[in-house]
Amino acid sequence: MKKSLFTVLTLLIGYVAAIAQTGQAPEGFDQLNTSIAHGKLDTVTYDSKTVGVKRHAVVYLPPNYNKQKKYPVLYLLHGIGGDEFEWLNQGRPERIMDNLYAQKKVKDMIIVLPNGRAMENDRATGDIMAKDKVAAFANFERDLLDDLIPFIEKQYPVISNRESRALAGLSMGGGQSLNFGLGNLGTFAWIGGFSSAPNTKMPDQLLPNPATAKDQIKLLWISCGDEDRLLGISERTRDYMIEHKVPHIFFKEPGKHDFKVWKNDLYLFSQLLFVKK
Repeated sequence: MKKSLFTVLTLLIGYVAAIAQTGQAPEGFDQLNTSIAHGKLDTVTYDSKTVGVKRHAVVYLPPNYNKQKKYPVLYLLHGIGGDEFEWLNQGRPERIMDNLYAQKKVKDMIIVLPNGRAMENDRATGDIMAKDKVAAFANFERDLLDDLIPFIEKQYPVISNRESRALAGLSMGGGQSLNFGLGNLGTFAWIGGFSSAPNTKMPDQLLPNPATAKDQIKLLWISCGDEDRLLGISERTRDYMIEHKVPHIFFKEPGKHDFKVWKNDLYLFSQLLFVKK
């Protein structure tokens, strides 16, 4: 176990050094390239017993998707003002991933883009900070675990174990990812919080038993822009992980609270997923 932990720490330290030198994804990483193979986008509808209605998500299938093959899954969450289309409209994850696949820099995976506002009217309209709408982001934990994941694992050829599930998100979705991911390590082994918002639990609530959790976590990614007013939330999480010797990557990058930062996070984070250590 000690040797394994040392290996993980060495790999993470090496990767941090690498991204510290480069800082940003290369030019054109998020641009459409018509000369390469492209993935496919599906819009799916699933029954949510948690909410009591049918809900929607978008699914990205990798280039050369094969129904006879089994895939790990990344659940990628949006912010407080978004929905299942926010990443697509502003982050273009399908282009980022298509380009990474063409360069053979990522493992084959399915990406699910849910609506993390688990309530009957889940549109980002009116007062997005209303109490019931904020509460719906916490309610999404049950919708994700009890309704969406079982649907995806029935609908698509996926590997249904914790080592093959990743959870990441931006802002409010970053807080959800840390809360739900670290709170359900029996379900998720790969976790990423991009510019995590104030919905993020305090570190001792996120990970009350760090000694046990460190052996379960395959990757814990914590990142934020250096001009983001929410940086302190990511830093307090990082400080707790350092104090309790939990392997993680903390990446403070140039930028504010916007998609320039989050696209870069996805580019870097996705390359670390489902890699055997």
